[in-house]
Amino acid sequence: MRDITRIDQIRDDAEERRRCRSVTPVMPPDAHISEPHELVPGDEAPNSIAEWKAVADGFLTDESCAFHRNVEISARYAWLYKLMPSCFKWAGMAAIASHHVRLALFPLRLDADRTGYVNIPHSLVRRRMLLMDDVHVIRATNNAIFGDIFWAHLAYASAEDGIERLRALLRPEPHYAPVLSGFEALDLGRRVLEDRTASAQARQAACDLIWQGNVQLLEHEQRALVQPNFDRLSCAFARLISIGSATRFEVRGVRHEAALFTSFYLASLTGGVGRVRGGTWPRISRFDDRWCWLVASVVPRFRRFDDDMRLIDPSLRRILAQARAFASMPCVLPLPLQTQAVPRLPFG
Repeated sequence: MRDITRIDQIRDDAEERRRCRSVTPVMPPDAHISEPHELVPGDEAPNSIAEWKAVADGFLTDESCAFHRNVEISARYAWLYKLMPSCFKWAGMAAIASHHVRLALFPLRLDADRTGYVNIPHSLVRRRMLLMDDVHVIRATNNAIFGDIFWAHLAYASAEDGIERLRALLRPEPHYAPVLSGFEALDLGRRVLEDRTASAQARQAACDLIWQGNVQLLEHEQRALVQPNFDRLSCAFARLISIGSATRFEVRGVRHEAALFTSFYLASLTGGVGRVRGGTWPRISRFDDRWCWLVASVVPRFRRFDDDMRLIDPSLRRILAQARAFASMPCVLPLPLQTQAVPRLPFG
């Protein structure tokens, strides 16, 4: 009963943070890159996955502020990457992927008011118009990935023995076995990189191990979170996003764009990924087709992108700048939601 009360308190605190954001501009995520121990002091650190998830959810605005929430998710991933750029590769990829999701959410503008508040129930009534059900699946997927994985990065980074904290939390949870394995690989590689006596060969092996760990996180994301949602997409929408799925990493300059650009269908047609199965084209809503593209094309390009701070830093700054712009125009919730009085979160 005491644990349930603590979780409810944290969730209530998160709701208060969202309520305050709905009527006043929120501090942009890049205004001050807090150290993790400042964000989650050791004596206030959650003791369970549910508590950590409640803390993470408190960083975001209400789900009905769909555009603000997407921007905040992208910015929080960028913030994670900037905390530990040598280790948190998944967060960097997730920041860019979430940033691109904003394009798929555009039809929600039909049910948004001037502040950006989306009437989700009314939007869901539009069953056939602009494939609105599918748009909401993409929105829900973006939210689900953040809810499932962001907290683990925060828990790891906010303690000296972050990996032990994750082991205690994740070992009892079969769902999180790939996540724990990924963080253990990441942590082992990190220890080598922090050893000044490590040889160049050992450091390169450590970098490869870190990437292996991050790819495990990516696979968990794709299997456990993306695929169940993508199975709900209509055939028409699945074909549409297959054609439009491309990654350009938000870089500027024709030469850099050409070097880093990858398209799901283009890679399929040129034989790089996927294959025609029984007369049907590869489809990004199928796990095997999508995963082949990710590991054969997207991840290698992001590794090249990640190696050049002159490219990745401006790209992440643009994502954070968009969050700053949205923070100056807060989504205003309907009056009944604004007047719910709950305690305020003591950190964050």
